[in-house]
Amino acid sequence: MQQKTQQPVQFEIMEQTRESITAWVTYASLTSEDYLFKSRIHNSPHISTKQYSRIVKSWVEQIGLDPEGYGTHSLRRTKASLIYRRTKNLRAVQLLIGHTKLESTVRYLGIEVDDALEMAEQTEV
Repeated sequence: MQQKTQQPVQFEIMEQTRESITAWVTYASLTSEDYLFKSRIHNSPHISTKQYSRIVKSWVEQIGLDPEGYGTHSLRRTKASLIYRRTKNLRAVQLLIGHTKLESTVRYLGIEVDDALEMAEQTEV
């Protein structure tokens, strides 16, 4: 669920991830009503964004990267940026990240006038 808009956001998971999640759901006896990653704190049904951030930081450190350069948001933004760079399809990126306004997606990706001009030059009419 997109926090700002409260709209559902679709995302993809790779086959290996899907298999791991399926195994976890089975192992933990989760139902569709359960959170995938429950909190250890009794008054919270799911892990916090701070805990998720700590987990990502530990992953980054484990593979030998500088955790200052990576975080939860940079992972989300990287996927969107790669899709835009490959396809130049702003609408697809907008849908994937759950923005309601295309202008927000343009700002989010940091698209400059030069990018827009390059696309225009490559389009024959």
